[in-house]
Amino acid sequence: MDGMHPQNAPRRIGRNAMAMILVLTMIAAALSMWTAIPLGWVWIGSQISGTQSPAGGPYMVVIVGIVVSILIVSWLLGRLNRAYVHLTGSNTVEPLRPAWLKSTRDTRGAPREATVLETVIVTSVVLAVLAMTVWFFLLAGSPLPNQ
Repeated sequence: MDGMHPQNAPRRIGRNAMAMILVLTMIAAALSMWTAIPLGWVWIGSQISGTQSPAGGPYMVVIVGIVVSILIVSWLLGRLNRAYVHLTGSNTVEPLRPAWLKSTRDTRGAPREATVLETVIVTSVVLAVLAMTVWFFLLAGSPLPNQ
């Protein structure tokens, strides 16, 4: 009944704004798993290597760094998702329908709605694949030598 009283409008607007900030933070964190984390660790590996053909040390730093960083970001995404659920009372992307609007058929075998976290992860993967495809076909240039 929060939305029925005019005096609760500022609280609802603040809660919606905070929910949007949480979702945007989740999107940024999910996108970092495919962009900033690997690129950052490759850059760190290049800085600790003294030659163009380093031994296994810098490679191990890069691999371990990427895996540990992605595990930390995954944990952070879970925490952000729990905060979103606590704030909104829902874990779905679609708004919940009031019980009096639901048909009795809605409860039987109804398809499960996607959660916010699932939507964020899938969107980040699709954007990463799209960006890689654009880079590969339009920006990378030919690996073949010019003749």
